Amino acid sequence: MAAAAARWLLLRASAPAPALNPVDGFKAPSSIPTSPIATSLHVRAAAPRSSARRLRTPPLRCTSPSSNGSTEPTLAVLLEVEGVLADVYRFGSRQAFNVAFQNLGLDCANWTEPIYADLVRKASGDEERMVVLFFDRIGWPTSLPTSEKGSFTKSVLREKLKALEKLSSTDALPLRPGVEKFVDDALSEAVPVAILATYGRNGEKISRSIAEKLGPRRTSKIKIVGKEEVERSFYGQLVLGEGVASSLDEQLTKEAQKAASAEKQRVAEEVASLLKLSVDISTASKRSEKIIATLRAGSEYVGRDVQNCILVTGSQPSVIAAERIGMPCIVLRSSLTARAEFHSAKAVMDGFGDTDLTISKLLSKRWS
Repeated sequence: MAAAAARWLLLRASAPAPALNPVDGFKAPSSIPTSPIATSLHVRAAAPRSSARRLRTPPLRCTSPSSNGSTEPTLAVLLEVEGVLADVYRFGSRQAFNVAFQNLGLDCANWTEPIYADLVRKASGDEERMVVLFFDRIGWPTSLPTSEKGSFTKSVLREKLKALEKLSSTDALPLRPGVEKFVDDALSEAVPVAILATYGRNGEKISRSIAEKLGPRRTSKIKIVGKEEVERSFYGQLVLGEGVASSLDEQLTKEAQKAASAEKQRVAEEVASLLKLSVDISTASKRSEKIIATLRAGSEYVGRDVQNCILVTGSQPSVIAAERIGMPCIVLRSSLTARAEFHSAKAVMDGFGDTDLTISKLLSKRWS
């Protein structure tokens, strides 16, 4: 009973909350439609003429006309960058850390593949914890006061990020085998493709640099979704409140956010009373909300409903976020997730190619 109730809680809590009516004469939409055009028409019809500013126009959809004139597939593909387009952890992060150590004059520090793999496993991929574990093991610089260990660790991470930015634009950090053919096959089958560059561990700049390795011929036909694209999306404007300037829109956004939080708490209390437990649900983490906002924005830009988009991911947080909004996902393992379990994913594969993930398998829904 506990498992079933918890499942019910997740489904109910993630559902859109009923909209409030914060301003007399204005009725907010009861839910955010997945169609940007429908949203635009609804908002314009409902908004009073005195509203200071209307929402921006919907984002242009990413389309790839089919060469044979056949009906376009309803499917679209959203690709993450780190772990999917490239195995950043294997070919980038370790090397970038070693460059950072050299730049900081730490000649005693060098991460071999076995050392790096051990640190990743023990720290669950948390790079700050990895640095702390490593220097706890070999000893911290003798001239470093104990009180400055935190600032020292952050300086290592900054240098590592700088090194990775340079590395990401070179051939030393390659695309995963088969990803270029995968994108080509998608475009030839009129399957829209978007690359999600917003929430990678190493930042949008590095994600975009890796995406550009696909070449201008491919990137001109796909959509790269970054922070700016998320803010311009209808989800970003209506739910996150990004880019909405008028007082009416700001008030509507705040009230909708409050309603969503209150609804989650109410459902949690109902389930708790059934189980005779006391619970307190807080809002989802900022990272989780950032991923969800990017997924929803991605679905807008490719012109497909959330349930008709396939997320190709390499991380557990993305799998959880996709499940929350009803977006099917497929996991591609990387060196960081070689032993991880992804129970809610449609499938877990080792890479792109005939024996793993192909567009033909997605179109026929052959997940494994």
